[in-house]
Amino acid sequence: MNLREKLRAVGGSSGAGRDRAPAQENRDCKHLAVFRPLAEFPGALAVRRETVAKMSQAELPERFDPRRILYLDTETTGLGGSGTVAFLVGLGYLTERGFEVHQFLMRDYDEEPYLLRHVAAGLDRFDMICTFNGRTFDVPLLESRFLMNRMGRECLEKPHLDLLHVARRLWKLRLGRCNLGRLEEVILGKPRVDDLPGSEVPQRYFDYLKTRQEFMLQDILDHNAQDIATLCVLLTHMAEMYDHPEGIAASEDVYSLGRALEKFDHPEEARRCYRLATRGKMGAEASAALAHSYRRAGDRAEAAEIWREMIRTHRGGVGPYIELAKYQEHGQRDPGAALETTEKALMLLSEARLTSDDTVQGAQNELQYRRQRLKRKLAKADPREAPLEKEEEMD
Repeated sequence: MNLREKLRAVGGSSGAGRDRAPAQENRDCKHLAVFRPLAEFPGALAVRRETVAKMSQAELPERFDPRRILYLDTETTGLGGSGTVAFLVGLGYLTERGFEVHQFLMRDYDEEPYLLRHVAAGLDRFDMICTFNGRTFDVPLLESRFLMNRMGRECLEKPHLDLLHVARRLWKLRLGRCNLGRLEEVILGKPRVDDLPGSEVPQRYFDYLKTRQEFMLQDILDHNAQDIATLCVLLTHMAEMYDHPEGIAASEDVYSLGRALEKFDHPEEARRCYRLATRGKMGAEASAALAHSYRRAGDRAEAAEIWREMIRTHRGGVGPYIELAKYQEHGQRDPGAALETTEKALMLLSEARLTSDDTVQGAQNELQYRRQRLKRKLAKADPREAPLEKEEEMD
């Protein structure tokens, strides 16, 4: 039994094909179209290439136009390996009037070549693909299906922006899970009602193959169309965050945006975010990241001012003390000031409110070693301190 026969066995007997819709007789898959007004996508046409370039290191078309982005999502049989088939592919794009979604549905396995031809034709009209986890799942799956059907895969070889990775950089710190449904609910404020869980999609499709009742697929079609529209809304929301970080309410998100910008070598924009984040619950982490950014750029004096401010405002525990002591010793060549800072850090660690766990013990050991080394350095600079140093070492 070949693969096509195995898939038919899962889907039902060949006799059920007599109840197919008339379009099947014309040797094509089913095509459905959904239109949504532009008012549902505010700001989508204003997304700029410069902003998208900050989100990812993905290649972008030179002539960037939001209307030339194709939003793509698939629904699959979920059998795993070579048995996985995309029975529904949705393609969405912006126009001056609104947002169009075109869905190509495979009503039986022999319609797959027609579905793939429509997908290839759609892809050829656009400059860029936008997906959610498509780089790992949707695009490799389509590549394999084109290959299995002895069709060229060149249509998929274009710039690809995968919003899952952008979303994780922005929201994983606060949300943990970053699936599309959770982002719709928490970030976009538009929770779905009566949505079909993705885990139930394959079985629903197999049930349809047995009964040939197309109304059973409506939930899948609605789910797919919503996913595609959400991609456009999500990209627009992300672009707004990158362009206007001062409008971000959650301190975790603006801090995460700073980390993302620094990761892709946008230090000035990253520092702007860190400064904004110092006002919220991520204040200590944001201040430390801001100081680290200046230190890495070679501006250690600016970093030192941030460490001093952290010490003054009691942020970051002993971390800023340690960093400031390093700067005082090696940057300012002032071991006396470094010793004073180190001793203050040791006093902080000795406070009763701090638990003596392994982390604290490790910091204490490091600081004690630094303290003794600085004292030896000072003794060498002033031999009159040597007897005192020997006496302390004996203790």
